[in-house]
Amino acid sequence: MRIFELKDGYSVVCNWRKTQRAFKHEARLFLNGREFGKSVKINYLNRTWEAYEYQGVLGKCIEENFKGCKEFSEMIDIFKGIYS
Repeated sequence: MRIFELKDGYSVVCNWRKTQRAFKHEARLFLNGREFGKSVKINYLNRTWEAYEYQGVLGKCIEENFKGCKEFSEMIDIFKGIYS
């Protein structure tokens, strides 16, 4: 499990689980310690394209929960800063 702090009380908790054929990454958005918004998952047979652990699912969680909101561009900047 890994927790990514974003801003203004937002955080994303990422975890992995074994599946029947491989594994999956899951991400849940929290606001001030309470689950908020949509949770997302990505199933993998392998993840050779992912440069950093949880990169794909963290980006998908931000996009699913903030796209169309005024905070979207700032959250994307924070996401990019996590992996720079």
